[in-house]
Amino acid sequence: MTTRPVVVVGDVGLDVITRPHGPISWASDTPSAVTMASGGAGGNSASWLAWASVPVTLLARVGDDAAGQAARAELESKRVRCAFAADPHLPTCVVVVLLDEHGERTMLADRGANKAFCPEDVDLAGLGHDPDITPHLHLSGYVLYDEGSRAGGLEALRQARELGWSTSVDPQAAALIAREGADRFLEWIAGVDLLLPNEREAEALGGLAAMLDSAHEVVATYGANGARWVGRGFDESAGAPVIEHVDSTGAGDAFNAGLLSVWLSGRSRIAALRAGIEAGSTACVRVGARPR
Repeated sequence: MTTRPVVVVGDVGLDVITRPHGPISWASDTPSAVTMASGGAGGNSASWLAWASVPVTLLARVGDDAAGQAARAELESKRVRCAFAADPHLPTCVVVVLLDEHGERTMLADRGANKAFCPEDVDLAGLGHDPDITPHLHLSGYVLYDEGSRAGGLEALRQARELGWSTSVDPQAAALIAREGADRFLEWIAGVDLLLPNEREAEALGGLAAMLDSAHEVVATYGANGARWVGRGFDESAGAPVIEHVDSTGAGDAFNAGLLSVWLSGRSRIAALRAGIEAGSTACVRVGARPR
């Protein structure tokens, strides 16, 4: 089966991944393992989609700097088509990722040029897709939480609906949902085909009933307990394998890509759930948010 192409809208940047060798000594020194890696939810999702052999274009805004050039080069080497705007003032995004002993991550983010992603950066009709194949738009929720980039994210959703594309949104961060308010977020994404929260984000959004008032279908992930796909007239679940959990950074982005790669080929929801879990599990067993 042919998988429909995906256009991803989301952040691109660099991750500074830090695993302390013991408890952090605040206001002092803590020996750590530190790794520099490409990151950003948009770049991660696009990379995993390319890994799954899906034709993918990434819409993003980077700094007019060496980090932005490196981000583009790395993504293009993974077969991701980059439709980037280069910001003349703001630098490329940098995120400090702190890993605990269980591989769970805490992120300290400076979104940089991502904050300025705007409606002028979005021209879905001008991307030149095959007119006989309808693409899919996947939007990272980080774009919506920042007042500077929100209009760009909403414009991407508007254009996709106008063109008859299917759409998906990952809420990305329970803390940011709480900051902005669940009702407000659900209003932003009203009418989306797939909402893709993790367990904490689903709780922050008020649970399945509340989410299904705004989204046609919801796919929620539950870590080691697998994932669940709910919509009108169906409720399907798939379990997760037991893995050595090293780094959860980008696991949700990988899950989204695995799921979309199968769902957009016309296969069953349960097959898509299993593909998403496989990709998310693959992301968790090594350091870094991108496939190798």
